[in-house]
Amino acid sequence: MANVRDLKKDINYVLGDIIEAVYVWEYSNTDKDTKKSEAIIDEAIDTFDTLIAKVNNRSVDNKKSHFKAINAELEEKGRALIEKINKLG
Repeated sequence: MANVRDLKKDINYVLGDIIEAVYVWEYSNTDKDTKKSEAIIDEAIDTFDTLIAKVNNRSVDNKKSHFKAINAELEEKGRALIEKINKLG
């Protein structure tokens, strides 16, 4: 397992790229309503806050499994957000 700093960077990069993808979609689809895309951005920000809070939680017994679970959650939520971006139309 990578260290905490790398996990925080991964969270930042993945969710930052998702937000950037939404902005690109909004820029290239100026004629469409942005309520759904803004909801995706809000969800990405909420996911970021939740995952960083979990990483910063110092009261866990097994840190290795805790960080693996956070990494798995990042992957799961990231894929779900990408699916939502792909469904924007």
